[in-house]
Amino acid sequence: MQDLTRFYIVQSDNFTCLFNTFIMNLRQANILIVDDDKDVLTAVRLLLQPEVKSITTNPNPENLRKLLSDNSFDLLLLDMNFNSSQNTGNEGLYWLRQIKSRHKPLPVIMITAYADIDLAVKCLKEGATDFVVKPWKNENLIQTLKEILQKQDILPKQTAKEHPELPEIIGDSELMQNLFRKLEKIAPTDANILILGENGTGKDLIAQAIGRLSLRRDKPFVKVDVGALTQTLFESELFGHKKGAFTDAREDRIGRIETASGGTLFLDEIGNIPLQQQAKLLTVLQNRQITRLGSNTPIPVDIRLITATNLPFSDLSDERLFRKDLIYRINTVEITVPPLRERGNDTILIAEHFLRIYEKKYLKPALHLSDAAAKKLLSYTYPGNVRELQYAVERAVIMADSHILSGEDIVFSPIEQKKTDNTDSPTTHNLEELERETIEQVIEKHKGNISRAAKELGLTRGALYRRLDKYEM
Repeated sequence: MQDLTRFYIVQSDNFTCLFNTFIMNLRQANILIVDDDKDVLTAVRLLLQPEVKSITTNPNPENLRKLLSDNSFDLLLLDMNFNSSQNTGNEGLYWLRQIKSRHKPLPVIMITAYADIDLAVKCLKEGATDFVVKPWKNENLIQTLKEILQKQDILPKQTAKEHPELPEIIGDSELMQNLFRKLEKIAPTDANILILGENGTGKDLIAQAIGRLSLRRDKPFVKVDVGALTQTLFESELFGHKKGAFTDAREDRIGRIETASGGTLFLDEIGNIPLQQQAKLLTVLQNRQITRLGSNTPIPVDIRLITATNLPFSDLSDERLFRKDLIYRINTVEITVPPLRERGNDTILIAEHFLRIYEKKYLKPALHLSDAAAKKLLSYTYPGNVRELQYAVERAVIMADSHILSGEDIVFSPIEQKKTDNTDSPTTHNLEELERETIEQVIEKHKGNISRAAKELGLTRGALYRRLDKYEM
């Protein structure tokens, strides 16, 4: 089953706009169940085999990583207890966390023989989709599976119907959810919008999304990189010119503002416009009309203006750099696109998106991130933001020797290297957190060899195992 269609900020030249209008039902589903009780596996197989496309059963949770890496499942039923002498539920919770760190969209139903409400709530908080108690009623279990599979596709169906041209902008973090809510409110209005954000965060695609969600969606959407225009080109490009207005003006030309009339004008890198050109732009916005170079005839224009800059708002407030009256004109509402380093697990979602793109482009088999690769991606600061992540994933796909990408396969852009010299600095001064991070780094360095890791840490194997148990690693 495809992932949910979500808003997704990417910076990709070959990005294709796709929407999932497919509604999953039980007969099209591939189900995985992992339980150490062979009687349960047999019972579920007999129950579901006539109802689903395929069902895979396995008694050992240690096989989960390989099963999920080598196959595509639509739903997982996972036992809570794999050690009958303990029955604490911690084994199932551990594997649930492992799955959600790598396969977040996969619905997981937890199975337990103990109707413990606290444990059920804990499972749901950790990302489980639902919770069932053994023994269950067969018809109830089947109905639960149907409802979960259908819910997974309600969102894409509605999104495709309501916004058929909206680019995918994926982000599950709270920062991105807040941005989406703001977009939904302001996009249908005619308010002028200023988009702020670092290079590579996806300001361009946010502007396009606003255009496609606006009431002017069927009208022109015109983009101009105004920061790259010289003074002569600025006026000619934006306002147009008459034949003979300057040396190379061999024919009349309509400017970008006039072309966008009735629709949306997107001025990128607005912060780089010199003060003299800012005054000319302000006059157009105030009067809602342009005059082509070489003409004295004003032409009325009707535009919705979107602007973007990588400058901080404090720089735009400096009147030596930017006119305050122009700021008020272009900034009815501002949107700040968060940097990738603040978006948490969105990094993994975006990386997996690029994996799908580049494994097809370079004719590679299905690729997956190892735990070490995922940790490396999450720990990096991304001065180049999504654009830099895209570079790292594309390079990893090209160089990969296995269908599992290791930490060594992830190499970040040397262009940004100077900016990341301090990424090895501790992210915390809490002693326990520092110890945990150090243990993780050393174990990863020695590829899971506990003896070598313990030697480098100056610990016995037993002492290291006690710390692993302490930190639930």
